[in-house]
Amino acid sequence: MTLRALCANPKEMKDEGKSTLWLRPVTEVASRAGIPEESLLPYGRFMAKVDPALIDGLEGRPSGKLVLITAMSPTPAGEGKTTLTIGLTQSLNLLGKKAFACIRQPSLGPLLGMKGGALGSGLSEAGPAEDFSLQFNNDDYGVVTSHNLISAIIDNHIYHGNELAIEKVIWPRVSTINDRALRNITAGIAKGNTPRKDEFQISAASEIMSMLCLSEGLEDFRERAKKVIVAFDRKGRSITVCGLGMDGAVSALMKNALLPNLGQSIEGSPVFVHGGPFGNISIGCSSVAADRLALKLSDFCLTEAGFSTELGAEKFIDILCRQSGLFPSAAVIVATLNALRLHGKATDFTAHDMDSVKKGMANLEKHIENLKTFGIPALVALNRFKGDTDKEINETLGLIRGLGVKAEAVDVREQGGKGGLDAARAIIEATLAPGGGQKEKFLYPLDMPIEEKINTIAMKMYGADGISLTDAAKADLEDMNRLGLEGLPVCIAKTPKSLSDDPTLTGRPKGFTVKVTALRPATGAGYIVAHCGNVLLMPGMPSRPLAEKIDIDSTGRVTGI
Repeated sequence: MTLRALCANPKEMKDEGKSTLWLRPVTEVASRAGIPEESLLPYGRFMAKVDPALIDGLEGRPSGKLVLITAMSPTPAGEGKTTLTIGLTQSLNLLGKKAFACIRQPSLGPLLGMKGGALGSGLSEAGPAEDFSLQFNNDDYGVVTSHNLISAIIDNHIYHGNELAIEKVIWPRVSTINDRALRNITAGIAKGNTPRKDEFQISAASEIMSMLCLSEGLEDFRERAKKVIVAFDRKGRSITVCGLGMDGAVSALMKNALLPNLGQSIEGSPVFVHGGPFGNISIGCSSVAADRLALKLSDFCLTEAGFSTELGAEKFIDILCRQSGLFPSAAVIVATLNALRLHGKATDFTAHDMDSVKKGMANLEKHIENLKTFGIPALVALNRFKGDTDKEINETLGLIRGLGVKAEAVDVREQGGKGGLDAARAIIEATLAPGGGQKEKFLYPLDMPIEEKINTIAMKMYGADGISLTDAAKADLEDMNRLGLEGLPVCIAKTPKSLSDDPTLTGRPKGFTVKVTALRPATGAGYIVAHCGNVLLMPGMPSRPLAEKIDIDSTGRVTGI
């Protein structure tokens, strides 16, 4: 395929279906972003890994402003958060600011299952889309292989005499593909082993994936790997990756995966695509390494957190920001008419219905309140979809502004960076507000008991009356306290469809209690996972998965993503 420079009207190429023709050589993108060629490890012509050691040479340079992109409670199709992250980065660059986007890499599970790619869309897409979407940079390979190596070594150790007296294994296996048949399996049925119940989880839920995103480099990753608890012995003592002697091999398999991936937007803005933890079952953020580099290389770093404020944003602040020392100067809450209608109890949330939009404001209002809890200046970006009318958009903007927050309509999918200039100006203004969100403010102190931390999140972020623990969760809580893990933050795994743990409770539910069903240590990532409600750690596929639409022609051109 012939390489062409970025065209004056990239929409013409998109409309022709030639989605890769706008890509520039990654060396050119890097040069424009201030990244020297010697810091690149190219993966083909259009993407490359970047050596984080580059930051050592940038110490004297002031850091840019960190802007968190989050959302209201979404519809099943999502509200275009990644598209806005990329589009608003383009908008800031059009305003003469140097801006960088940091997004997560698409997971093969949703890509091949129901949701499709996650690199933006229209004129606010990042690329090379096919390469990143199909994991041609091999980051997921590192996560899955290192994770499942640990599982294999555990069973191999038991088979060869079980010198460590392993009795209870808590380390599941993982897969990149949604496969509901693997949710419950029997492991260890080979001769000489004692069969036990086990499970596969999606790789986006792997603790290794979270460690990739939270690590400050290879040495930090190895220290984290040593601490990972994978099992308990007959006396209830923890067995770690270090105890298995696997921290070296696990770190070696992750060597390249720890390096941020450099891509680009249609308008040539630099984009880091790194890490892929889901926001409902994991931390839902891009990597600290990518954020740090982007902040040193730009005036503004727009970083995306998965799902909505009570999930991705809360975890970003209470987990990632605590560990990294980073903190947002401002935040953008992505809203759509579809999501407002859904949470306004519309029968068909895609149909024109201003009454439902007005009722759905209660959900958005809660997300605005959530960010105020952290003291972060916020604005609402109303993402315009095809079919939305000027009348609906203008009336909705008035309703949002009536909640006491700045709001701007954004149409970066159809117009590229030009469609987000007003919102970009509002972002700049928000970061200049008194305090600018720079004073760190967390939801709870780390010395608060674990149960109280979960209760605080449920009450302050979800609007719950409180929490209840099942007997299994109570036993897990005793284990966490016995292991001395009470000083860790908590990562909640729950449905993204509701502010509550019940996916049927749309809008802004009241009078509910969050049910905690399990607690798991994630000592390498540096937090405790609390499972709430009926949360799936291995999604399934629909009756007609999107994989049926993916194809490749004789020239190697991939379609259907």
